[in-house]
Amino acid sequence: MVDKRQIKQSIKRLQRIKTWQLVVVLILMIFVSATFLRLNNVGMIERRNAVINADETGDDQVTRNRLYDLQKYVSTHMNTDMGKGLFLTGARKRDAENAYARAASDSNPNGNIYKKAQDVCAPQFTNYSYAYLQCTMNELSKYPESSDLINEVQLPPAEAYLRIYNSPLWSPDFAGWSVVACVVILIMILARVTGVIILKIFLHHHYKRI
Repeated sequence: MVDKRQIKQSIKRLQRIKTWQLVVVLILMIFVSATFLRLNNVGMIERRNAVINADETGDDQVTRNRLYDLQKYVSTHMNTDMGKGLFLTGARKRDAENAYARAASDSNPNGNIYKKAQDVCAPQFTNYSYAYLQCTMNELSKYPESSDLINEVQLPPAEAYLRIYNSPLWSPDFAGWSVVACVVILIMILARVTGVIILKIFLHHHYKRI
């Protein structure tokens, strides 16, 4: 049978580190962890904005490089979720314009009807959108020769311009290790409180007093 003195000594050892001290350390580590997690998210936003800027300028090579940077960062850092993803608006607009431009050649009796449509619609819209597309279609429909153009031009599917990269649940960076530290300290607090309670219950039932 375990000696009562040994149990009391075990309780005293558990009580050497005060619970409130562990709680203070835990609070500090939670703050540190939250800071690193926030920095990870800010890093993702910066790289996402770099992709958007490159897409708007129309440099495909730069856009691919920025996309690679974004994908690499998101896949190796926790708390970098992109939500609904990133849509390459500029690339879709340029590809749609090229598709119509190829179809609406200068051989049309009315001239380059796509260029005429763009002269009307482009100043009204800064980004590619359904309203922009509808405006273009409305302008093209004013020319009888455009009926085949409207029906035959195959616009790029929207899904081809959507980029979604997955963030890991945990990553071995400052944010990840600070979260691990928080979990370890929390386990220590729970183990300490549970250990003291169990030992006291053991003493109460077997010796009727501490």
